[in-house]
Amino acid sequence: MVRTVITFGTFDVFHVGHLRIIERAASYGDRLVVGVSADALNRVKKNREPVFTEGERLAIVGALKAVDEVFVEESLELKRHYIEKYSADVLVMGDDWAGRFDELTDICEVVYLPRTPAISTTALIEKISNG
Repeated sequence: MVRTVITFGTFDVFHVGHLRIIERAASYGDRLVVGVSADALNRVKKNREPVFTEGERLAIVGALKAVDEVFVEESLELKRHYIEKYSADVLVMGDDWAGRFDELTDICEVVYLPRTPAISTTALIEKISNG
């Protein structure tokens, strides 16, 4: 029986922290499905436009060896729907979301992984912008 893992993220200005969480998420099962935040969702979550469009971010994440399928995440409130749609057995999120999705344990295992220390997309964007 195939064990499906699902994770979500913006994955803008792709960096090693993104790669590590995707690779660690993949280790929890046989198949990894990744929801990439829609441009509109990114504007709501982060109050800014993404550097790369959702199409570009889907292409980058989808090209990774560990990723079996990608889709556009339209809303944070649809996690249950996405888990059911992709028949996910495990939801993996960064520990900055710890506790936020515990109510989903009735339909799947929920795992929060530590973020890669000292790296963030926001900090990278600020560093690049400031030269």
